[in-house]
Parts: sequence; structure tokens; C-alpha cells
Amino acid sequence: MPNAYDLIDTTWIDLPDGRRLAARMWLPQVETPVPAILEYLPYRKGDGTAPRDETTHTVFASEGYACIRVDIAGTGDSEGVFDDEYSEQELSDGEAVLAWIAAQDWCDGNIGMIGISWGGFNGLQLAYRRPEALKAVVSVASTSDRYADDIHFMGGCLLSDNANWGSQMFAYQSRPANPKNRSDWRADWIKRIEEMPFMAADWL
Repeated sequence: MPNAYDLIDTTWIDLPDGRRLAARMWLPQVETPVPAILEYLPYRKGDGTAPRDETTHTVFASEGYACIRVDIAGTGDSEGVFDDEYSEQELSDGEAVLAWIAAQDWCDGNIGMIGISWGGFNGLQLAYRRPEALKAVVSVASTSDRYADDIHFMGGCLLSDNANWGSQMFAYQSRPANPKNRSDWRADWIKRIEEMPFMAADWL
């Protein structure tokens, strides 16, 4: 019998340096703590991946898993400035997110990560750091060998893909946070636009 669950549209995860990451959560309505599933992406939980998240995380939640979908710093509704893919900031923030989830009274301390492409990459890289609560990673369309198997290099330099993807990411990440969730959305939006790197320049 599937479990009922509560949907929490936006909650905040406090980081050690004072920034906050925005998360959407699906929590089973059960009496005992449950294992959790984390998906950690830059693709905007509030609109970008929302339709897909509804079909994925609701299934896991109905099977008794707490599901947490987190916007990476400087993306979606999360505070801070995005600096690069799989950066030290992204990964250290990810460790803090895992610790936060494990400490919640609805979590039994066991966390898995899931991800396709970006979420698969950062799941594998977080696993290398061996955070205590991370027990499993389901990584799809990603790799542990970023030079040979990632989209940007493949053993060389893919000019067309890099120009297209870098430009797309710049436009995608330059959108503001949801004003309903961030009273400082306008100032934050300007800061994002001014400080966000143009990643295609590095890849080319």
C-alpha cells in the first residue's frame, strides 16, 4: 500500500558560512524515521525540473523514502553565486546538505543520491569524499572520468557542443529567484548576472 506524503514546496538549508540553499521535499507520513534520497541540481526546482520532479520523487515518497530536491548555490531560489560545475563550493555545500538531511528527525541517517548527468556527476564526486550518511549513488549519463567521457572534452575539445551548452547555461542561470521565496530577489538577480562565469570560455 503506497504511503501518503507531505509536499513542502520550499524549505531552507543553512550552510556554515550563512548562505541558505532552497529545497523541495516530499516526506512520507509515517511514524518512524526513513531513508532519504537527495537530488542536487542547478536546474531550478521551482520551474525548470518541477514537472519531472513530480513524477519521480512522488513515486519514491510513496514507497517510504524522504525525497529532497536542492538547488545548487546561486541557482533557482538558493542564495549565493554559482561559480562552476562540480566546484569545491558545490561539493562542500553538498556535504553540508547531506549532514543537514541526516540530522533531521524524519531521516534515519541513511541517504542515497540520484542524478542524470549533472546530478550523476556530483553524486559520484561527493561519494569520493566519503560523507558518513551517503550510502548509495544512482548515477545515470555521467562518469568518473570527466576528461575522456564528459561532454566538454571527450579526449579533445568539442567546439560546437561547448559553445551551445555554455551559452545555454549562462542564459538559464541568469534568471532570478522566485520573488515569492526571496524578498531580495532583485538585488540577488543583479549579483547573479554580474558575477556568473561564462563557462563556455573555459571549455573552449
